[in-house]
Amino acid sequence: MLFRQLFDKESSTYTYLIADETTKAAVLVDPVLEQVERDLQLIQELGLTLHYCMETHIHADHITGTGKLRELTGCLGVVPENAPASCADKQMKDGEILELGSIIIQAIATPGHTDSHLAYLVNQERLLTGDSLLIRGCGRTDFQSGDAGTLFEVVTRKLFTLADEILVYPGHDYKGFTVSTIGEEKQYNPRFRGHNRNSFIKFMSGLNLPNPQKMMAAVPANLRCGNEVLV
Repeated sequence: MLFRQLFDKESSTYTYLIADETTKAAVLVDPVLEQVERDLQLIQELGLTLHYCMETHIHADHITGTGKLRELTGCLGVVPENAPASCADKQMKDGEILELGSIIIQAIATPGHTDSHLAYLVNQERLLTGDSLLIRGCGRTDFQSGDAGTLFEVVTRKLFTLADEILVYPGHDYKGFTVSTIGEEKQYNPRFRGHNRNSFIKFMSGLNLPNPQKMMAAVPANLRCGNEVLV
């Protein structure tokens, strides 16, 4: 398996390129519009064919590159089930499998940051968590129909019950971390360690975070698969 972690500095977003090294079939997870040229160049240099762009959720802090990549490559856009993006080619359900040669990607429903959110388990060894579980943190729950209690339950009951050695690759990082493990996050993540559902809800409700700078442009555009709404 070819696996690359790519970074957008402005939004601190990780994009993941995953490909079967025999068939050269590839997917991008959470592409960023401003990085489409970079991503395409890498795909071409590695001799890959992009089959899918997969979103973990409808993002509020950047505009997805899926629409542009679909236009340029003919790839298919994938979003979580119930995500309000009718432009997508496919909506994945909890437990659904996407196969690409030797690559097996299983969708795990992880709502809470938003009400339609997926983590992607790749070959039972790498977990792309989007904004549900971050390294020593988690996504906020105060807009886009987020729910702190739901997030606590899906992380502790679904993600933390996976094997400890599974690698955790988040959708964002703001402190320079790139990868963790399920075992590490169970032991050291301060958002969950020592908390129960009620104390987690109380903690999350007191964060009082500012809205993402691009939220007013990003959410409407991402509902259109990255096509900006012209005013």
